[in-house]
Order: sequence, then structure tokens, then C-alpha cells
Amino acid sequence: MIDTQSQLMDTISQEMKRLKDKLAEIKTQIDQTQLVVDREQQRNADIATELRTIQDNIETVPRQDIKMKYDEAIDARFRLTTMRGQLEKFQSNRDNLETEQKLLAQVLAMVQGGGFQITTGDEPTATRIQPGAINIVRIVQAQEEEKLRLARLMHDGPAQSLTNFILQTEICQRLFDRDPARAAEELGNLKSTASVTFQKVRDFIFDLRPMMLDDLGVVPTVRRYVDSFKDKNDIDAKLDFMGEERRLESHREVMVFRGIQELMGHARDYASASEISIRLDMASDRIKVDVEDNGRGFDAQAAFTGDETHLEPRAQSIITLREKFELVGGTLSVTSGETDGTHVHIELPTSDEMM
Repeated sequence: MIDTQSQLMDTISQEMKRLKDKLAEIKTQIDQTQLVVDREQQRNADIATELRTIQDNIETVPRQDIKMKYDEAIDARFRLTTMRGQLEKFQSNRDNLETEQKLLAQVLAMVQGGGFQITTGDEPTATRIQPGAINIVRIVQAQEEEKLRLARLMHDGPAQSLTNFILQTEICQRLFDRDPARAAEELGNLKSTASVTFQKVRDFIFDLRPMMLDDLGVVPTVRRYVDSFKDKNDIDAKLDFMGEERRLESHREVMVFRGIQELMGHARDYASASEISIRLDMASDRIKVDVEDNGRGFDAQAAFTGDETHLEPRAQSIITLREKFELVGGTLSVTSGETDGTHVHIELPTSDEMM
């Protein structure tokens, strides 16, 4: 037991050193990016001053000069927004690493202080570490990465579109008196862009938390998601449902939907699949989900039995997903090969009593 405990302490210490080095690196990146953001903010302020001068002399400034200055303003605003997004990314990564560092420090303190023992299971009075207990770090990290992903979507989508709306609106204001026809054209373009952005926002809200999941349940929500996924990604996605539609506890419906959503995203982003088959079986007291794709697979056996630190993102994500389901009495298994596609099977009890 002592050897095992020493090995665990060494492993945690090495991981903490790795995190410390990464934190030092990312803090340098934050400082450098902050300088660029400050410079771009000043550039935007200078251009705003020049635009106010143009506004005051709108009748005498050549049209081409106005256009060039507004194009420059759009470019400057885009660069500033991009660099702010990059800064937020680095800051979020820093926060994730600091969270991992704190959790590992707590675990190390528990190991050093004898807060728990690592046993082979033969000692009846010992407190045994449950499988995946320390992997809470990875679960927390996965949650933070999801928040970062959503922040990027907001930055690259609605936030950027709103910035362009403001600039287009200002252009329309300047054109109303001088060139009503051009102003009407710009308003038409603005309306079209707003319609596209509105649809993107609706899609974003659905991906973030579909309201129909609370109102109608997991089956209608998965149906709609699969249909939408098929249309947007030009991937042949199909859903087979077995059993009778019924409502589950809210957190179980969320887990089933998020599991399917995440696995379909894997098939698209990592496997380059052209076909995805989803099977949702609610006929028994255990919900069964199968997600199968025909894309590039991976060595599933190595992912679940070997060193996890050097796994590809897809395998790491599936391991984290498995741990989430195990926390509520569920299971997840994977069959995958480089040329055989990937098949993920999930089972989840319908209630705590079934665990």
C-alpha cells in the first residue's frame, strides 16, 4: 500500500509541476495579448475620432474617403473583437489550469495526511478510492472547456454580427439625406443579415439548452436535433426509437440528450463521418443509446486501458463522458477501429432505485 501511495503522490506532484509550467507559459501569452488589445483599443479610439470629424464635414468629404474610413473602422473593430476573444480564451485556460491545480493540491494533501487509504479491497475497514475519483479534475475541466466553446460561439457569431449591425446602422444614418436609394439598399442588406443572425441565435439557444427538452422531453428533442444536424452538416443522420415515449427525471433527460449531441459532434469533427446512426431504446427500466458512425475510428482498447495523458481529444472526451454516466449508475462502452468506424453504447437507469 505504501508503494502505491508513494506512486500516487509522485504522479500528482509531476502533474502539478506540468500545470505550473503551463500556467507560466499562458500567463506570458495573456500579458502579450493584453498589450495587443490595448493597442487595438487605442486604434479604434483614433478611428472613432476621425469618423466624428468626417461626420461634422460630411458634405465636403469625398464619398470614396468615407467608404475607406468605414472599411478601416470595420477592420479595426474586427481585429479588436478577435484579440479580445483570444485574450478571453487564454484567461479561461488559465482559470481551468488553476482549478486543476487546486483540486490536485487537495488530493495530494489528503494522500499525504492519510485522509484515505488505497487498498486492494481485502481490508474490510479501509476506505477505498472509488474508480475515477481523482478524475473529477477532468470532469471539471470538460465543463470549463464547454463554457469556453460557448463563449467562442457567442464571440464569433452574435457578438460579431451585432458589431457589424452598429456600423451598418451608422452608415445608413449618414446616407439618408445624401443618397436615399443607397440608404434603402443598405437597410435591405441589414435586414437580410439580421434574419440570418436571428436564425443563428435560435440555433445557438437550442444547442445551449433546448427549451423543448423541458417542455416535451428527450425523444422529441433528439428527433429535432438529428434532423437539424442532418440539414446543417450534409451528413446522413438517422434516428431509430424503440419503446414508448415517456418523461424521465430532468437531469437524466439532459444526460441522454447531451450524450447523443456530443457523440454526433465527435463523428462530425474528428471522424469525418458521412453516416451516423442513433438508436434510442426506452422499452425497459434502463435507457439504452447506441451511436454508430462510419468515419475514422481510434484504438478504443488503448484509450480505456493505457496512458490517458497522450490520447487524442475524441478519446479523452469519451472517457469523460463515461465517467459522467458512471456517477449516476450508467455505463458506456466503445467499439472502434481505424477503418471500422465507432460504435458507442450507453445505458442509464431510469431512476435512482434502479442503480
